[in-house]
Amino acid sequence: MRGRSECPVFVSQLTAGTEVTGLQPIRFVPGHRHHQLWAWTMRGMKKYRHVIETPNPGKWELAGYEANLPISEKSNPITRELDKADPVQIVQLLKECDAEIFQEEDEALLNYKRLYSESVLKTMIDIISKVQEVLKDPDNTLIVLSGGGTSGRLAFLITVSFNKLLKGLGQLPCYTYIIAGGDRSLVVSQEGLEDCALLGIEELRKAPFVAAQLDFCLNNLDIFLPVLVGFNPVSMARNDRIEGWHSTFRQVAERMQKLQESHKAFILNPAVGPEGISGSSRMKGGSATKILLETLLLAAHKTVSKETDISEKCLLEILRTYERAHKVTYTQSKKIAALVKQAGTSLQKKACVYMVGWHTLGIIAIMDGAECIPTFGADYHDVRGFLIGDHSEMFNKEADLIAQGSQFAFSQEDFVKMVLPSLTALDTVLFLFTLDGELTEVEKLVVQVKEKTSNVQALSHATVGQYLPATLKKLFPSIISIMWPILFLEYEGNFIQKFQRELSTKWILNTVSTGAHVLKGKILHNHMVDLRVSNSKLFWRAVSILQRFTGHSQARCQEGLLKTIYDPEVLSDEIRSAELSKHIAIAAEKNQVVPTTLLCLLRNCSVQEAQVRLDTSPSIRAAIEASLNAPGRKRGADESDPTGRNM
Repeated sequence: MRGRSECPVFVSQLTAGTEVTGLQPIRFVPGHRHHQLWAWTMRGMKKYRHVIETPNPGKWELAGYEANLPISEKSNPITRELDKADPVQIVQLLKECDAEIFQEEDEALLNYKRLYSESVLKTMIDIISKVQEVLKDPDNTLIVLSGGGTSGRLAFLITVSFNKLLKGLGQLPCYTYIIAGGDRSLVVSQEGLEDCALLGIEELRKAPFVAAQLDFCLNNLDIFLPVLVGFNPVSMARNDRIEGWHSTFRQVAERMQKLQESHKAFILNPAVGPEGISGSSRMKGGSATKILLETLLLAAHKTVSKETDISEKCLLEILRTYERAHKVTYTQSKKIAALVKQAGTSLQKKACVYMVGWHTLGIIAIMDGAECIPTFGADYHDVRGFLIGDHSEMFNKEADLIAQGSQFAFSQEDFVKMVLPSLTALDTVLFLFTLDGELTEVEKLVVQVKEKTSNVQALSHATVGQYLPATLKKLFPSIISIMWPILFLEYEGNFIQKFQRELSTKWILNTVSTGAHVLKGKILHNHMVDLRVSNSKLFWRAVSILQRFTGHSQARCQEGLLKTIYDPEVLSDEIRSAELSKHIAIAAEKNQVVPTTLLCLLRNCSVQEAQVRLDTSPSIRAAIEASLNAPGRKRGADESDPTGRNM
């Protein structure tokens, strides 16, 4: 922060695992200790009493299940037939996937550490003690949250929340965030910048950044205390070379693992199971990141203000509030399913879905829209969010967003000037608000939108005793109304309900945008077959998908992918040997790279023929299924994992 000596605590996150496939780094500066998380293992009691019903241990936990893939990239058996599900089934399947976050480890299966595992809870407590020291010396310390993509957006959201908490206590803000690509990446996905190691170091020198940032922290332990948060064992971290860097992510993580014994670095990596859409770590990975970081930081604030030590019981009390949020959210499954159907109809008719949220619910909306671009190969205007309300002092560099064109529109003014005039009757608009807010503003904007489209929906959060005004209620044909109990808590504790509402909103929006793209035909089984090849993680995921559905070798699938990327140019040895970043830079500007390649490999046809088949098919899924079922083609490739073994 300006005007003071900074001794930063660095928290860097990777939900999807750009360099690490599912690990999220959190970095803290030495001399500043994070408070311990509250955890309750109740020694002598083997089972934890859950707030919700969690699924039985899944097939993904069995030894040998897609063994060459990290947990975050495996396919989840729960959603194996997601592409054939109707809206009600989609909501139910994704609900079950989300519940796996809170699942216990099963000693009879692989010994993956889970959220409630004793070793995970102990690590959380150790980290909280470090955060505590930072908060006790706020004038000379800094907590830096950093990540790319979803992780970077969560870093922004959590920074906003905890600086607001400090402001309410009359204290200076001590949180800051870093996102790969800068503030523009908050609004529009810029996945390729996650691969830039040197950029990470430059950002880290300003305040700490992911593989390179962690490495920088490890080389400067007199200044930084690094903490890595993620959802794969270290042994599953990616071990391939990072372009322009001297080490792999696994090597960095292994260094941290050794330093954890002396509390000079920490790794917090419980397994939460594969994503509902394979590799889509914006979903469970993002939710679990939010749960872990908010629990860590809130526990630290609570114990510092009370001058007490953290207890395991207290830690688990916080974690259980997130379980309750899951239970409360999915009591509205029927209405969520109706919204999935409506959003899917809009996308199928080439219309748009807009999510307009007040305050931090608007940040959640922006996150969800931005993440649809790489996940589903969506255009930036297909699904997008807007933030209503004061956003001053939120951003590092707001100038990067203001007046930068429609692609970077995010505010109420942008929505009114750029979106409202062009709304059509086919578009869907979802309003997100709490009954604590300025409901007259909500009503005014809803009235304006209804002049353009009748497809308006609402997600409202209220506490017991609050009721939606009749004038506002009658404007919506359907309202997802989430009712929360009244909490009698001290100041820091009041933020728990704020965090619950945000997570509830995230779960609903993730389900709606994912479900809508399923209905549009963008998913095959539970794989994102139209992902945008915009960084190294997505390049190799594309190759894995091609292997899975064709049964071909990695080399042949990579060759096919490059042919599509460079078409109509003929592949030369020079192109084949080019750095991966060159392939990605070209691929990121092209649409339907993966489905085109898949059809080329399945039908042994040209890129042009594959594109014609896609253009004339009702959906991408339909085109791929027709090719999978083509006469003369060997069956079973679509039922194997990327190594060819039957699933």
